Amino acid sequence: MKFRIYFKKSLQIFLCIAIIVQFTIKDFFYISALLFYATPLPLIVLGVLFLLLFTKASARKYYVILAVIITVIWCNRSYTYSEDVDTSNSLEIVLWNAYRIRNFEDAFEVNGNLPDVLVLIECDEHDYQKIIQKYPNYHFELTEKKVGIFSKTPLKIHSKVKTKDHVVIVHFSTKNTHFYAIDVSSDLRHFRKPMLQSIISEIKTEEKNIILGDFNTPIESLFFKNFKKNYQHAFTEKGNGFRETWFWNLPLLSLDHIWVSKDLQILKTEKINTWKSDHSMLKMYLKNEVEKK
Repeated sequence: MKFRIYFKKSLQIFLCIAIIVQFTIKDFFYISALLFYATPLPLIVLGVLFLLLFTKASARKYYVILAVIITVIWCNRSYTYSEDVDTSNSLEIVLWNAYRIRNFEDAFEVNGNLPDVLVLIECDEHDYQKIIQKYPNYHFELTEKKVGIFSKTPLKIHSKVKTKDHVVIVHFSTKNTHFYAIDVSSDLRHFRKPMLQSIISEIKTEEKNIILGDFNTPIESLFFKNFKKNYQHAFTEKGNGFRETWFWNLPLLSLDHIWVSKDLQILKTEKINTWKSDHSMLKMYLKNEVEKK
């Protein structure tokens, strides 16, 4: 009985602190960041509902009300609806964390076709040469840091950098557009603030920019302030459904992002769930510059 009481009190205190962090300081400090990333709102809701097992019947309604309030806040924050548009003449850009065991062929299968541009994070090099030979009219790049790039049109690699803050950045261009493929280390020993700042410092172009990759940082982070100020978040702007891309089709954290400069027009953004990776795939349709003219 004493253990039951102790467990209940401990869980109540933990959830209380987690809720306060989620709605106040978030990941401003390193310690608060650890709790902020580990307790997304859906998990807090489950924790509150779990407390019902240890609560008297007369008090359960308060926990249910709290769970409903947090669920509504999460849905309002995360769920996006956009009207369907014609994407027949658009540029199709795909982002996927390949989970270290998937390659370009897996990505084509999940996507359902060959996109105009594909960026794979944690791409497996298995059968890479065979895939290149299979698609001789297209363009591939696979860096030593396992960032894979596919393009239907010629692409130019401008730089491949791993910053001192443990961020891989591959700058390439195609279709008269600059792309920055990002892979932020998932190691929680590294504070996200300098990592995201290092990305901004590596952006060398001002117009027609697309920054995309696995940021290993949820969109609610305080450190996306400069991104939100200067870029459009593809799924927030033109997505449908819950924007979280991790974990294993459960909408827990939005770790994968596509940021688009404001001079480019996003038509539509889709999230494709798959069991081939613990990350969902993101597909963005961009207004074709030829069509805009």
